[in-house]
Parts: sequence; C-alpha cells; structure tokens
Amino acid sequence: MKDYINYNEWLIVEKGFDPGLNRVSESIFSIGNGKMGQRANFEEKYSGDSLRGSYVAGIYYPDKTRVGWWKNGYPEYFAKIINSTNWIGINFNINGIELDLAKAKILAFTRILNMQHGLLIRTFIAELENGNRVEVNAQRFVSIDHTAIGVLRYSIKALNFSGEIKITPYLDGDVFNEDSNYNEKFWIETEKKIDGRKGFLTLETLKTKFRICTGMNFRILKNGVEADSQVISSEKEKYIEATQNVMVNEDDILTIEKYTATVTSLDYPVEKLNTETLKWVDLAVKTGFDLLFENHKNCWLRKWETSDIIIEGDVAAQQGIRYNIFQLNQTYTGEDERLNIGPKGFTGEKYGGVTYWDTEAYCLPFYLSTSTQDVAKKLLIYRHRHLTKAIENAQKLGFENGAALYPMVTINGEECHNEWEITFEEIHRNGAIAYAIYNYVNYTGDKEYLAPYGFEVLLGISRFWSQRVNWSEDKQKYVMLGVTGPNEYENNVNNNFHTSYMAVWTLKYTLEVVEYLQKEYPYLYNELISKWKFNAIKETSRWKDIIEKMYFPFDEKRQIYLQQDGFLDKEIIPVSELPASQRPINQKWSWDRILRSCYIKQADTLQSMFWFENNFTTEELKRHFDFYEPITVHESSLSPCVHAILAAKIGYVEKSYEMYLRTSRLDLDDYNNDTEDGLHITSMGGTWMSFVMGFGGLRAGNNQLVLNPFLPGKWKSYQFRVNYRGAHLILKKEKDKLTIVNDSSISVPLLVWGKQVTLEGNSSKEFLK
Repeated sequence: MKDYINYNEWLIVEKGFDPGLNRVSESIFSIGNGKMGQRANFEEKYSGDSLRGSYVAGIYYPDKTRVGWWKNGYPEYFAKIINSTNWIGINFNINGIELDLAKAKILAFTRILNMQHGLLIRTFIAELENGNRVEVNAQRFVSIDHTAIGVLRYSIKALNFSGEIKITPYLDGDVFNEDSNYNEKFWIETEKKIDGRKGFLTLETLKTKFRICTGMNFRILKNGVEADSQVISSEKEKYIEATQNVMVNEDDILTIEKYTATVTSLDYPVEKLNTETLKWVDLAVKTGFDLLFENHKNCWLRKWETSDIIIEGDVAAQQGIRYNIFQLNQTYTGEDERLNIGPKGFTGEKYGGVTYWDTEAYCLPFYLSTSTQDVAKKLLIYRHRHLTKAIENAQKLGFENGAALYPMVTINGEECHNEWEITFEEIHRNGAIAYAIYNYVNYTGDKEYLAPYGFEVLLGISRFWSQRVNWSEDKQKYVMLGVTGPNEYENNVNNNFHTSYMAVWTLKYTLEVVEYLQKEYPYLYNELISKWKFNAIKETSRWKDIIEKMYFPFDEKRQIYLQQDGFLDKEIIPVSELPASQRPINQKWSWDRILRSCYIKQADTLQSMFWFENNFTTEELKRHFDFYEPITVHESSLSPCVHAILAAKIGYVEKSYEMYLRTSRLDLDDYNNDTEDGLHITSMGGTWMSFVMGFGGLRAGNNQLVLNPFLPGKWKSYQFRVNYRGAHLILKKEKDKLTIVNDSSISVPLLVWGKQVTLEGNSSKEFLK
C-alpha cells in the first residue's frame, strides 16, 4: 500500500516527483472519453522509467498465443488494445539542453487531476544541466464533447536566463506494447504529411487492417502574442514533427497550444480518414483551447448531475468514490454498441483492454442506475451480437446443439485468453452473462428485451450447462467436474459451488423466460423454436432434472456450502496470521504453494450469496461470511466490493466500511502493488455497488426499489443519485433520517426499511430512523 496521493474531495493531487512511483502515477492520472484514453505520460521528453500509452477503443491486434504446450481448443491469439500514436509529445531544447526531468534537478512538482472538469494539470520548476531554470504549467484533456479531439496547453517560463528555446511538437507512431508476445510492433505506416505546423500520420494494424489517422496543429504564444518565427517541419518513418525556435528573455512565458484529432476506420471510410482528421483539427484550432475546454467541462458537469455521490465527514472516502465514478464515466459512454469495458480501460496494457465477465458482474449496475436505459442495454446487445461466436467457442470444446460458451476474454466474440485453466475451466462467466440479462430486466422492467435477444442468449447458455454437467452414479446427483471458480487460486476442481449454483439458477431463469414467451409472444416463440431447433419438452425436462438433482458440497458440521469438493482437506489458517512480509501471496509464494493453501483470491462462494441473498437466511449468510472472509486475501480487485455489500447486509458495519475503503482507494493507494500496470476499471463498478447497495441498501425487486440505508460511524451524511424506470431520485442519509427527492414526473414505488410507499413525481419525503 502506498500513501502519497493528497486527500481532496474533487482533486487527485501528487506533490513532489518520485521516479519510482512514476508508472503508478501515469495510471492514476489517466484521462479518457469513451473513445480514446491517454496515460499521464509527460508531454516533454522523459528518459526515465515510463509506460507510454495512448489507446483507441476497438482498435486491436491479435497477438499470437505463446505457450509451452499447445492444447486442442486453445485460442490462436490474445487480442490487445494496442498502444497507438503518441499525440501529446513536445520536445524542448533550452540553450542547447533538452528538457528531461530524468536529468534535470526538480525544484518543485505537482500533478493534479480535476475530476469535476476532466482536466489533467502538471506544474514543475526544473533546473537544467546548464543552470537554466524553467517553470512549467501543462494542461490537457480529451474532449467528451468532441471525442476525436485531444488538446493540450503547455506554458514554459524562463526564470533566470535569456536565450533560445527550440520547441518541437510531433506525432509518433513508432510505438510498441511492452506485453507483445513476440516483441513485434503492431503498426505499419500508410501515409503522412506535414506542412508547416499542420500534419497527419496514418497507420494500419498488422493482420486486422484497422487504420488510424492522427492529425495535429499548434500555435506558440510569447507573453500572449503569437510567435512568428520560422517553422521547419520534417518526417521519418511513422513520425512527423514541426520545430519553431523562439528567443526569450528572463521572465518571458511561451505557451504552446497543441490541437490533435484521432479518427479510425471503425467510424470513417479509409479513403476519408485523412480529410476527416484534418477537419477535426481545423475545428479544434478554430474553437480554441478555452471554448473547447468550457464545452468539455459542461459535459462533465452534466455527468456528475446524475452520478455524483457526496460524503460529509470523510475526505478519503469522498475522494475514493468520486475517483471511481470519474474513471467509469470516462471509460464507457454507451454511444457505440461495438464497444465494451476492459478491466484496465484506457490506462494500461494488462488484460489486453478487452472484455471479461467483469462487465456484467460489476459494471452493469452502475450504468443501469446512473445513465439512460439504452447505455446499459448496449452492454447486453454486445453479447447478443457475439452469440454465434459463443456457439463456435463451445463447438471447439466439443459441445453441440447450439450450446454457447461465452469467452473469458474477447473483443470480437472469439475466445482469446491463453491460460488453459481459465480458457477451458472458468466457465462461471456464462452465468454472469445470464445474470446480467435478469439484472437488466428486473431493474428496468424492459421484458421486451427477452423477445428475442435475451431468450436466445439464455437458451445457448442453458444448453451449455445441460451438456457440461454429468450424472454421478456414486452420488446419484449431477456434478460439475474440472472447473475454476472466481477464486483463481484453485484450478481444475470438482463441484465449485458458485459455478454449479449459477448453472442451476440459469436453467431456472430460462424456464421462466420460456413460460413468459409462450404466454406473451406465442408467435415469436414458435419462430424461435424453429430457428434454434429447440425441443422444448425434451430439453426443459432435462433442465428440470438437473435443477432437482444438482450436487452442492456441504459441510454438515459448520452448516455451510463448501467452495468445492475437498476444500476442508486444506489447513485453514486465517489471513491475519500471515506475516506482512508474505503478502501479497501472488507475488511472494510459488504457484504450487498457493494452490495447496486455503487462501481465496476473491469472493467465490460469497459471490453466489451476494447475487442470490434472498435464497438464504441472514444466519446462513453470516455463517458463510464468517468462514470465508477470514481466509480471503482480496488479491483480486473484484473481491472487496462483494464482501463490503454482504457485510452491510448482515450488520457488520465496521467490516463493510473497511472493505469499501479498500475497494474505493484500491488504485489511489495501490493496495495490491499493481497499479503501475493500469487501473482496475471494472472493479470500480464494484466500488459503486459497495456504496449504493452496501451503505444505501439499494435493491430492485417486485417492480419497486428497496432501501435499507445506514450511516457509517464517522460520516455525518451521504447523498447519492439513481435513475429508476425513467425517474431520477436523490437520496440523502443523515444520522436520524433519510430524505428522498423525486426529481422527475414519474412516481416510484419504494420499500424503505420495510415500509411500503409511493413517491410521487416532483416530490420529496422524509423517513425517520
């Protein structure tokens, strides 16, 4: 755990520069707009340790799988959202010396991320090797108003010298991914042009043939007046630049405004990329930095109007939740159903920046409650678009009859994860996708989504579960063999509770959907029977048999479900007894030792308890939490949020707060010592859930919102907002009361602390407790 980020309600602040923390800060201060994102790399040259990263949504490279032992069914590649053209770069040469903070003496340094306005700011004072001192103020943003545009303003003041400053803005496409399996570069150049200050660079990905064009223009002001010195432009492979030399006296300030645009062949015909890019560049220059930022800022303020959470009395918690909301809002906007949410978003290379089950399990609730309904719906449509590929994935593993296995990792529907124990075994992901359909329909009331989209996905998944189980003569039960649950510190286990529970639940829910379609959409249902060759009587009969006779490992003594067969053969030693020097175990222990231990990476059995809490009594939830929480190391970013919500449910207020603070500040404080690889974007959805579903006690069910809020001890109050079926609610919890404002014309049925009430449109109500 690191503790160098200053507490502030709206700002992320780093005071002083530690090169050893630079990669962590590059992740923490990342910015994006749903279409592209940029790590917080320096604009000027930096020869120290850095992970340079500029990423564009949907543009990927299929990096050939690298394994020691190839197995049938292995994916041929791992899809990666690849590092693209560096658009922020500006080189500075001051009286013959390069400005490079790895070589200069840093006298002052501050980096600020303004979350309210979506602005990255960096200021520093540096002394160069020749004794020249400069004071720099750099600001940049990627526009949410015009998502092709990225803009920066860089001011440099001569503090103690006169002379010449050579300024060279550039575009550099000769970039690479550190995680390239074969040390390849993934781009080739197709075209470039630089004329004075204005130019463009067009690249094409190997294999996938995506094209990306980045354009730039800039202007330089000296003490607020345009500098008119000569501009010399040049180019080389995958690179263009323009250089302007400006003479300065002591206290003179040079300001460089660099305007860029990035467009891709996903959105424009290849033959129009260059012209469209330059149109966006021209628009940016014409609009100017200040107005571009004003429009961008207003877009951010509108986002905060529907998603902000306010905490009174705890700055660390306040900063944490806003940071998570900020990153979620700048990673996915729901404007393009071809896109999804990578575990690292636009902040790093790890996990390839592509889709995992995290989206359905942890991110969907945030977008359901803070955005319009269509934003969340597009996340479901994304999976429906990939149904054919999911069926092909299952066929590769030997499944038949339209069984669908959704990939563990994908960008186009094909499985591309290249670790066998996850690719072949971590099949609980299918259950998460099925649960997301239920979650969406239950929250929005949009049952029409089931006909046909939801049903088609559920049918494919149910067929998979039906074939994946087998009958055990010994147990006289159906069993699920050779799987990996959410706890990836166990591999190739039998009868993982969560996986088996998800299979049974999916079959039950699909039966409910079949009954609904038969009643409400009989003609469409008959068409679907024909389209999918659905033998309703035979297939549903088997599903019902599986539901009735599924085996779940259970310990009679403790009265708990076991994570998997044989779990109690392990030596059960609480995490609290592990020396701090051995944590995190995934960085300190051998894999063999981890697999033999009792330690749980993330919520596994408790994941089912969270999703299906109504199927268990409070006492049952407590027994399971009391057993599993002490042996959970939370070395997955997805773990603390589930424990926070369950702890709140069973009345463990202090534990709930502890887990919330951990998940909300996971990256800000680098709890797991891995933030340098990029942020944990999908777990940030879990942070929102831990607040709203944990402290707020929010649930949706029986066509109403259920609320059982409480106030953590040190807080004076909190306030959050949710959208629900067209209504917008503002909920404020204070010590002895809850106030709910319905900021819409739509009435909302509520169940507050067990009391049934309807909150009429444009009204408010207080509840005392």
